[in-house]
Amino acid sequence: MRIRPISPDLLVAELTDRLAAATPPGRLRVAVDGPPAAGPDRLAAALVDPLRAQGRPALHVRTDDFLRPASVRLEHGRTNPDAYYEGWYDEAGLRREVLDPAGPDGAGRLLPSLWDATSDRASRAGYVELPVGGVVLVSGAFLLGGGLPFDVTVHLELSPAALARRTEEGLRWTLPAFARYADEVAPASFADVVVRADDPRRPALVEP
Repeated sequence: MRIRPISPDLLVAELTDRLAAATPPGRLRVAVDGPPAAGPDRLAAALVDPLRAQGRPALHVRTDDFLRPASVRLEHGRTNPDAYYEGWYDEAGLRREVLDPAGPDGAGRLLPSLWDATSDRASRAGYVELPVGGVVLVSGAFLLGGGLPFDVTVHLELSPAALARRTEEGLRWTLPAFARYADEVAPASFADVVVRADDPRRPALVEP
């Protein structure tokens, strides 16, 4: 295994080239997995325009827009790490509205947002047509190990110390959930691309 330091801009460029070269049947389904402190949403958003520039239509979907209703999500309290890990995200909705329609037999009609957590009601977002050859980038936490059908998986890895240091005070209650994820799923052991992101200015690619 080799750890290769890389600049944030070069990371985006190399990931773009890798994703643009992938040609599965239908559309390319990409997981950008990591805790909020690692910036998975930011990285996924940064890939959209470069992919489009290479002729690959791209759509960014955040798991934070596929939360379960508050009555379900917060049944055990607002700061329960086990509930956060096991039951905050509507994986069935994500599969039904995004991943299956983007798959080999899907029609390419994707829903970019299912739930508005602020109003705690359906987001009423419109469907988006993603053509064959397009790329859907799904970003958020706990995306790997649960059987969601991704074609390429990217995991942003933080050491426990960096995760604790970079997690904002109001979210520190989530740290045990990420410790469980690292222990029970070990996403860095099987993700297609692993990025060590302890310092956002100096990421590093983990290579075989």
